[in-house]
Amino acid sequence: MTETTKEIFEKYQVRKTKKQKTAFIEYVKQVAGNYGYDFKVEKGTFGARNIVIGNPDAAKILYTAHYDTCARLPFPNFITPKNFFIYLLYQLLIVGLFFAFAVLFGFIMGLIISFIPIGEDAMYSVISLLPPIAYIAFFYLLLGGPANKNTANDNTSGVTTVLDIMRELPVEQRGKVAFVLFDLEEAGLFGSSSFASKHKTVKENTPVINFDCVSDGQTILFALKKTTKQYAELLEKAFVSNDNITVDITKKAFYPSDNASFKGGIGVAALKKSKLFGTLYMDRIHTKKDVIYREENIRFLTNGAIKLAEML
Repeated sequence: MTETTKEIFEKYQVRKTKKQKTAFIEYVKQVAGNYGYDFKVEKGTFGARNIVIGNPDAAKILYTAHYDTCARLPFPNFITPKNFFIYLLYQLLIVGLFFAFAVLFGFIMGLIISFIPIGEDAMYSVISLLPPIAYIAFFYLLLGGPANKNTANDNTSGVTTVLDIMRELPVEQRGKVAFVLFDLEEAGLFGSSSFASKHKTVKENTPVINFDCVSDGQTILFALKKTTKQYAELLEKAFVSNDNITVDITKKAFYPSDNASFKGGIGVAALKKSKLFGTLYMDRIHTKKDVIYREENIRFLTNGAIKLAEML
């Protein structure tokens, strides 16, 4: 691990509260200053604080990641970028479980309340409100519950990749590149959407390579879309598969992250391959099992990103 990566794991792996985020921002400011970069914090929707290093409006490419930490859940966020049907099915299953828990909670509480002499009308009103209140409470825990303390893949891996690129990028290439660490991705891409609204040129014209969950899996996916397919050839030259890492540059993938806020957004993720069906998937994130940090992935992406910047 690099020096900055070790320090982030030891001191700044959890970045959920305002205090935790402020401490992390100050650390990144110090690192950026040590390497001679311009640094600022841009405020956005719902209190988002985006960390901006360099000049994004003059850059030819942006390297980005979200730094906010998700809540810890009893189940992983399971993502299959090249099989939208499985991804959608899993999301519907989670929603269904939330609904079932809410109804069960309401039923049990209703039985308890039925023994309290509060009147039939009042009892009916209370019991009818319990399931939706429980559902809202469960949904709140999904976003605002206790922080997940293990964030190796989501998204300490993306943060450390961006900082490693920043540190190792040759001085003569720095005018081409800017770096942004987005806030409030987990809450709904609020940080990146706010940044995009302030930087129209970046939103419309600049390639934005977004690293989100890049350390748990041997397949590195680059999720392109119609507006980014022109970058496929450059990506193929910069990021070449080896014995330990397989690169998959595809126009047929769905990856729900901050890359969606930009016309030139390209999502980057590390995935595992199912032995049964060969499906590429991501698991463990949002749970205590998010502890896998493949250093070779970070080194591979850092070297490739620097090579890509040199080609622009």
